[in-house]
Amino acid sequence: MSYSMQLMMVLPELVLAGGAILLMLVAAWGGQASTKLVSWAAIAVLIGAGVALAGPASAGGDAFDGLYRADAFAAFAKALIFVAAAVSILIAPRFFGGTSGDDLRPEYPVLILLSTCGMGMMVSAGDLMSLYVGLELQSLAAYVLASFMRRDTRSAEAGLKYFVLGALASGILLYGISLVYGFSGTTLFDGIADAYAQGRSTGLLFGLVFVFAGLAFKMSAVPFHMWTPDVYEGAPTPVTAFFASAPKVAAIALATRVAIEAMGPAISDWRQIVIFAALASIIFGAVAAIGQTNIKRLLAYSSINNVGFALIGLAAGGEAGVSSVLYYMAIYVVMTLGSFLIVLQMRGPDGQPIESIASLSGMSRTRPGLALAFAIFMFSLAGIPPLLGFFAKLQVFVAAVDAGLFVFAAVGAAASAIGAFYYLKIIKTMYFDEPADALAGKTDPVEGALLVVCAAVISPLGWPLLGYLEIATASAAKALF
Repeated sequence: MSYSMQLMMVLPELVLAGGAILLMLVAAWGGQASTKLVSWAAIAVLIGAGVALAGPASAGGDAFDGLYRADAFAAFAKALIFVAAAVSILIAPRFFGGTSGDDLRPEYPVLILLSTCGMGMMVSAGDLMSLYVGLELQSLAAYVLASFMRRDTRSAEAGLKYFVLGALASGILLYGISLVYGFSGTTLFDGIADAYAQGRSTGLLFGLVFVFAGLAFKMSAVPFHMWTPDVYEGAPTPVTAFFASAPKVAAIALATRVAIEAMGPAISDWRQIVIFAALASIIFGAVAAIGQTNIKRLLAYSSINNVGFALIGLAAGGEAGVSSVLYYMAIYVVMTLGSFLIVLQMRGPDGQPIESIASLSGMSRTRPGLALAFAIFMFSLAGIPPLLGFFAKLQVFVAAVDAGLFVFAAVGAAASAIGAFYYLKIIKTMYFDEPADALAGKTDPVEGALLVVCAAVISPLGWPLLGYLEIATASAAKALF
């Protein structure tokens, strides 16, 4: 394969990296005054990267001797990541503009682009080394984003916790990679799969455990979830919305590729790990969220809970299982972004963000439109029909049943009832409690438009999209096999 064709296959990452470097120079020379220009230019870069997915980047095959894979699976995951990144940039100006002493700076969209470039490398990795480089590029930018509000002690604490625990997880992942390399003699996914196919090896088994432990941290699956509530609460809300959407898609897509392509012959071994992580995440995420009084912490536990449901599809394995994972994550991204768009509207009379669930009391009478949209997202996250969240959960349960995991699917379905409690609690607070002080301010036109789109997609109005989504996810899953 020619070098130019290989460069075309990595064009989305080249666009993101080149755009980030160029905008970093603009930010350096333009200073604070260039923030608006850099933000809109960053969105244009993301659109350009999305357009680049249409060529060899979505069906080119292997590039650079197997280090990078351009296929429909990666293209689908990248499309979700680019959308979430663009929304995270769009919703930032109003939040930072109303936060005393911490105005939006042009470095914010540049960091988003660099993190997105790393995520693109993650989902296209065909080798453990490219996997790790992409993961670290994403993580290093994320550490800075978490602590972006320098004068806010919570933000600084969130960045520090994320960095320390992220470094620990990277060490665990590297140790697993070294074990896999030592006992297989290669870091390429195809070679690793051949090594696992030759029979059970204690070294390879330990390597598998450590690799999945490191990946579990990145997707915040139990028992490697400990950073999630504190980081989500302390980070700026647009950053939290980004963390809850794009990196989740990247981590789960990466884990899926590693499980199927590199460790497919050892499915009986890693399936046990995934089943434990799935059930533990579903149950813990649901139970821990019940007593929360901060809306961002509640949504953090909700994200842990939802990772568990996505892992049900991964545990099923096969094309149907992978397809259900992508199907679930596509709907999850829309629900999550919509929920955080509501959180952004929670402001007091002084314009400062409010995060207490109690402040939502009686919102159906003071801000009926916001209450309706939030109710749609909460019902959908709970998996209540006819909203799209129901179909997402149904898809992963059907995949598990088809794979013969009847008990696993039954326990997961029963545990989802626990999660419904705290989602319904929010709806009860908005519709049945006595009104609290009305949330101040009007909804920004951009945020309002995004809210309407997210709510419409998740509602029965989004049903016509389900057929197209099923076709797209099936095609993307087939690329791994």
